[in-house]
Amino acid sequence: MGTLISVAAAQRLVLERAKPLEAERVPIERTAGRVLAEPAAAAVDLPPFASSAMDGYALRSTDTAQAPVTLPVVARILAGGPAAAPLGAGEAMAIATGGTVPEGADAVVQIELVEEADGSLSVSAPVAAGANVRDRGGDVRAGETVLEPGAVLGPAQVGALAAAGVAEVRCTKRPRVGILVTGSELRQPGEELGPGQIYESNGLLLATALQLAGAVPAQLGIVADTEEEHRRTMERALLGFDMLVTTGGASVGPHDLVRKVQAELRVEEVFWGVAVKPGKPVAFGVRRDHLVFNLPGNPVSVLATFELLVKPAINALLGLPRPLPSFRPGRLAAAVRRNPDRDELVRSTVAEEEGEAVLTPVSGQESHMIVRAGRAAALAWIPAGEGEVAAGEPVRFLLL
Repeated sequence: MGTLISVAAAQRLVLERAKPLEAERVPIERTAGRVLAEPAAAAVDLPPFASSAMDGYALRSTDTAQAPVTLPVVARILAGGPAAAPLGAGEAMAIATGGTVPEGADAVVQIELVEEADGSLSVSAPVAAGANVRDRGGDVRAGETVLEPGAVLGPAQVGALAAAGVAEVRCTKRPRVGILVTGSELRQPGEELGPGQIYESNGLLLATALQLAGAVPAQLGIVADTEEEHRRTMERALLGFDMLVTTGGASVGPHDLVRKVQAELRVEEVFWGVAVKPGKPVAFGVRRDHLVFNLPGNPVSVLATFELLVKPAINALLGLPRPLPSFRPGRLAAAVRRNPDRDELVRSTVAEEEGEAVLTPVSGQESHMIVRAGRAAALAWIPAGEGEVAAGEPVRFLLL
């Protein structure tokens, strides 16, 4: 393996080639987790009419200037049932939360502050103009932008669009990602293991991570360690997906065939080898608009390189404005020795102490120990260097 490039350089090379996919129309009821590709404009004023912010009585503020006063209650307004006539001078109308404030009224007095008896309302103190009235268009005006491109549509965003009368939006297409797992020794969970065989976990790990990242994963099976099998499956995968992710077979062993076969299939290799632990023998390439990641075979290496490189590419394809991983500040609960040549991602648990995240490395940091990694909640970033990062020192970390 030649000179290793830094994680930052690898991320830059990936993002230079990962461009947002085209947009598609999506009904609002199917937009959960999608990414907005174009501005979404309100179809109506919100609220579409002046409405009451609480249960009470609609009135003219000027009629209460000389309070205490008594006003006749001439109508009762429910949500969805506007008054049949305007409010006259010296009158009041009972109104429910969300009800339409009648023409002529400019305030609502809440029900707890007044008394009604025999159809008359006793108001003991002046009511200010505009009190408890939600103005028409106070949230957004028809035609104004509700959300900008790049917004991830969660509950609040979908609710905002629906309230503004938006029935359909244009979202970036979800990246279709093929997953190829290499290794003749691999068997699916549930099958009986023979001598020298192990259970395959990387495919499910990647499929889960990709789905949570907003992609559409497809597991294409386990590829035996033969050139013919590699060529057949990889050629098919390169035609059918926006991205191909392989695991294993990208190092320097006699059965590491991935890079050789990809070169024959005209995949341009952008880099091979990144100064990170775990995950050093990771490769990235392109064929036309298709992105190709070759991840190591060890499960924890797959987890780390996915977070650092594959997920940012997915984010970029989706059109997210900040595709790189979001590191958080914390501090170490125990000392960690630095790697002199490579930055390291240390699997850790996270606890909160006095409002600060405290990270404790889990025992067993070898890249094959996926069960130990399954107990971790974070990856602590330990920069390359000499000596150690002492207990109590600040670190950055990624939540898993």
